[in-house]
Amino acid sequence: MSEDPHSYYKNTLPRGEKSRVRFREKLLRAFVHILAWIGIAIVYYIAFSFFFDTPVEYRMKQHSRLLKEEYQKLNDRYDTLEKVLNYVIERDKNVFRTLFESEPYNFDADFEKKKWEAHEALLSQSNKELGEEFFAKLNALTQSVNREHEMLLTLEGKMDSLQDKLNYLPAIQPVVNPELTLLTASYGMRIHPFYKSLTAHQGVDFTVGEGSRVFATADGRVSDVVTRRTSSGNTVVINHGNGYTTSYSHLGKIYVRKGQTVRRGDIIAQSGNTGLSLAPHLHYEVRHNGMRVDPIHYFFLELDYNQYQKMMKIAQSGMQSFD
Repeated sequence: MSEDPHSYYKNTLPRGEKSRVRFREKLLRAFVHILAWIGIAIVYYIAFSFFFDTPVEYRMKQHSRLLKEEYQKLNDRYDTLEKVLNYVIERDKNVFRTLFESEPYNFDADFEKKKWEAHEALLSQSNKELGEEFFAKLNALTQSVNREHEMLLTLEGKMDSLQDKLNYLPAIQPVVNPELTLLTASYGMRIHPFYKSLTAHQGVDFTVGEGSRVFATADGRVSDVVTRRTSSGNTVVINHGNGYTTSYSHLGKIYVRKGQTVRRGDIIAQSGNTGLSLAPHLHYEVRHNGMRVDPIHYFFLELDYNQYQKMMKIAQSGMQSFD
């Protein structure tokens, strides 16, 4: 058998040269081994990552799964609320058709029309006109903020001077209404549900089921309890002093008696459907020095600015009174 040419070549080299050749071969083999181990490590990591999750990946997948579940729950809830809202809208339209024998007015379409008209008007203006309009509105807003700030300071001063008297000022809603959805009719001119004529509605109506709790809106003394047959039905009147009285009409069961002292938040009665009433509800009035005033302005202990604005928008939507 013939000798390997490579081995023969190495044997013919000088001794020093042979050492250098062997060193290079060892270095090359070591480098090849290192590359092989790195390749094996990379393949192992890829295979491990493909079949198994790292702790960070596992936590992220768990978090993503929980987010998907919450999203699905919210989506289902949204679908349910949308169905309920559509049902309420359709029910209100049917009530309107029954009461007034006509189709209800589409406020949404009118709002969309006005919004597009305003948008088109802005597009037709030049940059100079837009700038002038912007600064004019900004100046008006600044003046309005300054006026509101001055009024706030004045009110704070009056509140400091009143102190304990504030407990005798009507300042909460007479029913539990955190979502502000129970207000059915506001203060002002409304179509009477029975006579179909335009009459002054001098209080607010809250749509609540029979048996719902009715609260005193301020400290005071019960000045009258009416249980005889009248258009207002069972009614409680509370005198709060300082010229303020409140009345609660169309009640069911009454828990207070004439002359009794009550505190703000005390349960004075249950709501009902007594008297001349279209459906179960509470009719609530506030009087100051004998004059009926809008009760919405007397919910300030419960409503922040945004909630107050929301209730004002609800009140301005032209709702139907129940009495």
